[in-house]
Amino acid sequence: MLDLNTSTIPGGLTKNQALVLEIIDKAGKPIGAYEILGELQPRGIRSPVQVYRAVNSLIQCGIVHKVESINAFVRCTDVHPHRGHTTILAVCDRCGTVVEHHDETVDHRLVAWARQEGFQVDTVAIELKVRCATCSALPPATTSMPAS
Repeated sequence: MLDLNTSTIPGGLTKNQALVLEIIDKAGKPIGAYEILGELQPRGIRSPVQVYRAVNSLIQCGIVHKVESINAFVRCTDVHPHRGHTTILAVCDRCGTVVEHHDETVDHRLVAWARQEGFQVDTVAIELKVRCATCSALPPATTSMPAS
C-alpha cells in the first residue's frame, strides 16, 4: 500500500504535495485549504492537516505563496527561496487574479529598517488589493435589493 505522506514522485515532491500543487494550478486563482481538501478527498486526502503540511512544504520550496489577506494559496510565477526575499502580490479583489513581483531595492530597504529597529527578517510579504486591467474595464459591481 502506498503511504501518501512519505512516497515521493518524480521531481522530488511527495504524492500529497503533487496532488495539492495540481489543485492549486488547476484553480488558476487563490484557493483555500478547505477548497483544496474538498477537491482531494476522493483521491485519498481526508484531513486538513495533510493539506496544510503539503502546502507548507510547497511554500518552503518556493513553489507556492500564501495570500495572507484571504488565507489562500497560489502558485509562484518563478521558483525562488522565500526566506529573506520580499514577495509583493497584487490581488484583484474582483476576479482573484494574482501577479507576483520581487524588488531587491525594497528587500534592502525593509531589511535595513528592520535591523535599525532590532528585528531579524525571515520573510516579507506585501499584498496590494487591486483591480486588474480586465476587471477595471467592467462596470462596477452593484448589489441590487429586490423590490418590496
